[in-house]
Amino acid sequence: MRPFFVVSLLFGLTFGQTASLCAPSEYTIHVEKRECAYCLAINTTICAGFCMTRDSNGKKLLLKSALSQNVCTYKEMSYQTALIPGCPHHTAPYYSYPVALSCKCGKCNTDYSDCVRERVRTNYCTKPQKLCTM
Repeated sequence: MRPFFVVSLLFGLTFGQTASLCAPSEYTIHVEKRECAYCLAINTTICAGFCMTRDSNGKKLLLKSALSQNVCTYKEMSYQTALIPGCPHHTAPYYSYPVALSCKCGKCNTDYSDCVRERVRTNYCTKPQKLCTM
């Protein structure tokens, strides 16, 4: 039984990412600017889902390479720009946002991702809403 356990452990460590469910998911961003008359609802895709994590209670006994804290993050993305309606001429009426083309399980890159879970829901409009049609 011991060889079976070792083989299972090695298989799980090697192929654990295949059990991950990380993929582009539809998401609506609500964008407001103080100077503009409207809130813009933008439909886009973000990376969302489950990634296998290997973290042991015996961290001191394992090499760092054996530990993994992966998140669902962008593999490929593009940026699109939307026009916020109702902005005065002295205000830049544009908002650029990411669109997930494909996703992967990997380390969170703070250059383009928010790596902490948001505790307070702030994705809503306080002004009249317009839907972005891209």
